[in-house]
Amino acid sequence: MFPLEPSLYTVKAVLILDNDGERLYAKYYDDTYPSVKEQKAFEKNIFSKTHRTDSEIALLEGLTVVYKSNIDLFFYVVGSSHENELMLMAVLNCLFDSLSQMLRKNVERRALLENMEGLFLAVDEIVDGGVILESDPQQVVHRVALRGEDVPYSEQTVTQVLQSAKEQIKWSLLR
Repeated sequence: MFPLEPSLYTVKAVLILDNDGERLYAKYYDDTYPSVKEQKAFEKNIFSKTHRTDSEIALLEGLTVVYKSNIDLFFYVVGSSHENELMLMAVLNCLFDSLSQMLRKNVERRALLENMEGLFLAVDEIVDGGVILESDPQQVVHRVALRGEDVPYSEQTVTQVLQSAKEQIKWSLLR
């Protein structure tokens, strides 16, 4: 048996299910489960194995799954069976802590559904194509806030456009 080559592609999926096991958010980074039908079957399996336990790690279908539940949500980060659980847990904690800050500690289904764009941006800041980019929730929240401010000029008021121009000029002078 040859040792596995190290890889930056550590995350296979990020999932958020509600307390009925229904998908609220799912992002798969490889073709382990190529069809939506296979993904949903995996999600049902993962939920049935984890929703009544207090542990944080499961081995399922040859994959390492770290998870956390809060009120009516279940958060999962999936990696291969040889993946470092601490790395996956860092991603899970970063996602949860970022959402907790963004939702003002109100991490539950309704608040999450009302702020899906923030969730999408946060996940994109943390993981890109399966590669972990960030594990500091402060940085993630900061970047999501910056990206959220990128409102197209056509939707901004004249005052907002002038303020934005002033900021850009100020920063270009300070460099």
